[in-house]
Amino acid sequence: MEPARMSGRGQIKDLQAPETRERPSDMLMRAIVDSIVAGRYEAEQALPPEAALAEHFGVSRTIVRESMKRLEEKGLVAVQQGRGTLVRPHSSWNVLDPIVLSAVIAHDEELHTLDELTLVRGTLEGVMAAQAAERAGEEGRSELGAALDRMISLTGDYAQFSEADAVFHRTVMDMSENFLASNIAYTLYSRARSFARFEGDPPSDAIDRTVAEHRAVYEAIAAGNVADAQRAMTAHIVDSWERRNPARKS
Repeated sequence: MEPARMSGRGQIKDLQAPETRERPSDMLMRAIVDSIVAGRYEAEQALPPEAALAEHFGVSRTIVRESMKRLEEKGLVAVQQGRGTLVRPHSSWNVLDPIVLSAVIAHDEELHTLDELTLVRGTLEGVMAAQAAERAGEEGRSELGAALDRMISLTGDYAQFSEADAVFHRTVMDMSENFLASNIAYTLYSRARSFARFEGDPPSDAIDRTVAEHRAVYEAIAAGNVADAQRAMTAHIVDSWERRNPARKS
């Protein structure tokens, strides 16, 4: 998502404090993350000075400095002597950071971020399904089968079915023994699930199709079929988003 074009130093009016009971430093940080991701500041533009931020948000300058340090760690800003705190290009943002990723999804009206997230997640979880098929023992296969059975038993309750679905995916991740891939995939999945747009507009047969796709993943893993496990998991994740995606139906 390209930030909107602006010039000079950012205006304090462009920053809005969210209604929250968070710590002041968290509130300030989220407000600035939201403003940057929303495009109210362009790359290389300076944020308002420390004193102005402190006065506007009713916090101490120590809290402002703490927030700027955390924003710098997230890749959104860089503090430069003599120039102030400058917004970094979006290519430098740590989009795996939960706060940054949430803001990016929230401000993506055309859902391109969720499209990209789905492709990345599908690739990672496909690899992990293949690794699960290769490495799974009897205990792992039994746990995955139980997760599938629980999904089937909850088809009449969408909320609980959705939670059981998440458990199935987490079980595959654990079976893969791929810590890095599972950490990244779970971060993407958990952030996306917090947005109603990720749930989208599923068709009437969505649950039946979801069960069938999970069964295909389970059967491939249980049989030790690496290629089929990878193919089934990737196809499930991509196809599931395609049929829910409200942008495809507009």
